[in-house]
Amino acid sequence: MSKHDEIRMDQQQLAEAWQRTLPDTINEGDRATVLPDEADSKTLRVTIQSAGHQAYNFDFKVVYVDSREVKSTLIDVEKDGRTVDERTDIIQQLVHDYTRHIHECAQALHGLTHA
Repeated sequence: MSKHDEIRMDQQQLAEAWQRTLPDTINEGDRATVLPDEADSKTLRVTIQSAGHQAYNFDFKVVYVDSREVKSTLIDVEKDGRTVDERTDIIQQLVHDYTRHIHECAQALHGLTHA
């Protein structure tokens, strides 16, 4: 990452901006929580709770590659507090959708992160 394209924003402020913006990019009824990663200042922890009877919790690690691009990694999927098999078709589809929504949120926040 070149010096001129690094994020120029406090991690806590960035997490708060994500917390405000991500609910606008995910599916209606889903809920999102965004927190700073205490171990890495360029990383956010994103939890998305899917709506409906499935009620899955998806935990993602979101790392800024540069001021515009993020890399999101699925950490865990839980249902009723228990880890579930992430390889099922429904979960893979949801992971794909949420990954896209995470990238849309990063794009929406580019005006803030590329100050």
